[in-house]
Amino acid sequence: MKSNLALPLSAFLVLINVAACKRPVEPPAPVTTSATAAAAAAADQTRDVHSFADPKVARVKHVDLDLAADFQRRQFSGTATLTVEAGSESPTLILDTMGLAIESVTDEGGKALQWNLGKEVQYLGSPLGVMLGESRKITIRYATRPEAEALQWLAPPQTAGKKQPFLYSQGEEALTRSWIPTQDSPGIRQTWNARITAPAQLTVVMSAEMLGPEAGKSPGTRTWGFRMDKAVAPYLIAIAIGDLAFKELGPRTGVWTEPSVLKAATYEFADVEKMIEAAEALYGPYQWGRYDLLVMPPSFPFGGMENPRLTFATPTILAGDRSLVALVAHELAHSWSGNLVTMSTWSDYWLNEGFTTYFQDRIMEAVYGEEFATMGTDLAWDDLQQEITRLGGPSSPDTILHINLQGRNPDDVMTDIPYEKGAVFLRTIEAAVGRKRWDEYVHGYFERYAFGSQTAAGFLVDLREHLIKGDAQLEAQLMLDQWVYEPGLPANALHRRSAVLERVDADSAAFAAGRPLAADASKWSTSERVRFLNRLPRQMPAEKLDELRKLLKLDTQSNSEVTFAWLEIAIANHYDPALPQLERFLTTIGRRKFVLPLFTDLMAQGEWGTPIAKRLYAKTRPGYHQVTYNRVDAVVGVPGQGENQPAN
Repeated sequence: MKSNLALPLSAFLVLINVAACKRPVEPPAPVTTSATAAAAAAADQTRDVHSFADPKVARVKHVDLDLAADFQRRQFSGTATLTVEAGSESPTLILDTMGLAIESVTDEGGKALQWNLGKEVQYLGSPLGVMLGESRKITIRYATRPEAEALQWLAPPQTAGKKQPFLYSQGEEALTRSWIPTQDSPGIRQTWNARITAPAQLTVVMSAEMLGPEAGKSPGTRTWGFRMDKAVAPYLIAIAIGDLAFKELGPRTGVWTEPSVLKAATYEFADVEKMIEAAEALYGPYQWGRYDLLVMPPSFPFGGMENPRLTFATPTILAGDRSLVALVAHELAHSWSGNLVTMSTWSDYWLNEGFTTYFQDRIMEAVYGEEFATMGTDLAWDDLQQEITRLGGPSSPDTILHINLQGRNPDDVMTDIPYEKGAVFLRTIEAAVGRKRWDEYVHGYFERYAFGSQTAAGFLVDLREHLIKGDAQLEAQLMLDQWVYEPGLPANALHRRSAVLERVDADSAAFAAGRPLAADASKWSTSERVRFLNRLPRQMPAEKLDELRKLLKLDTQSNSEVTFAWLEIAIANHYDPALPQLERFLTTIGRRKFVLPLFTDLMAQGEWGTPIAKRLYAKTRPGYHQVTYNRVDAVVGVPGQGENQPAN
């Protein structure tokens, strides 16, 4: 343990107890439909096993950051000033940290406070204990390490423009603690301000209201101010610094990108205002002021990240035909489900993602039509079935919505289960009660819990209170507890089928059998092309693969989803003509959803695929984010890494 002052025995016991009491959360017993029961049920699941914090003793309410970005050292240094709420007279504040170099902790008057940095715990980092005394505002002076898990520092060659460096953060899941010392739990919402000093030629953006730049204290720097006056979960505090340009899309929307990408991004995101209007018509006003997007460098590991006011989006969305903008609808929907009403712990990640996936489909239906949205849900059903199989079948505990993550990396929750099983659950409820009644309920749900946190138990109590209302027949029909607390899919799961994709299935079978297609493949949408490829046999002769390449013009394909579906087939068949395209794809994208399965597929092909995988990974790994390479390392066999994990 490191310390600047000796702590009393009681403080050490606090730290030890906090680290030791990571206990599994059991499903609650059936509850009644009173407000008291709702609160009690929710409290059963609010213990966050991925945070050292004990907010009942002392809780962070506000964070003020004053940090300088050093691209040569690849670190932030400066201060975090925390405003704390505490009940007892002399509490110990427990914070989450990960790899931070703590220099000092002082009170509002600059007086040194006793603090202790505890031992590191896998996945969690180290608890920072501070003896508050009478203080309710403390300042922590610290620096991040170059390998901070939430931060990726990119050299110019790793960017789209190739001229300036780039930095971005990714706080989800529990990684914000690697650059901000705070109580890093989704249930401990905090307002925050920031002053960020960076090289003058670069622009700083954050997930907050921008207050504009001013000259920095050091020559050649500028200091940017930001304000978030709405309490958010810490994983939603996000930053990016780089050579950025901006284009307005509408009165409250716009896009940030590197200059070389701005034109393509502006075209791709033309319908964002329509999406916001559709979302508001469904579930109430957008409450975050602006909605901007930032197109990330290729290494960004996810499709998107729903940071308030500033969605981070993968460049793989830029298909040139607006065919992949469901991702934008998804991140926008998080402005209600996830940002406005947030899961209390990572065990209820499905409350964020299941609601958002359902809401995404409703936005897409409103903007692009029912059949377009239905094709998406039908494809997602296939993905869900494959994920259940990959996780070990319908009895696997990893297919439970309220998942037990005791002793596990919170990143383990990043499978299709919280997204797609959660969405199917909500569609099943909608079908049972009718869309009008369901929409009224969801609208009210977002109003009741706005800017607050929720648990699975609390949601079920609220559902019974405001939707089921004592209807025993409806209660039995919905099978709520089975959906949330049991593995697999309940018998009432709704599969929404697309008539268009059923015709594509027939064409896929015809192609595999050597018969003519009934449809003109050149007119197929992205969903149709992906479905066609996914329905083909995994083993086909080379001449059939040659024919397939020509039919869908796969060599010149710019759509990432179609390219991925094609490369999976090519790898399964040891199809050497696709290797140049595979190398280009893995070299120019860092999205884990694509990278991990393709390397997994290569390694599964033994003597043919393993040398290809190792050669490509040696080349591509330096350009991937830690969230991506940590998982691929285990697949390809980089020494010292953990077990293989699912992609996202």
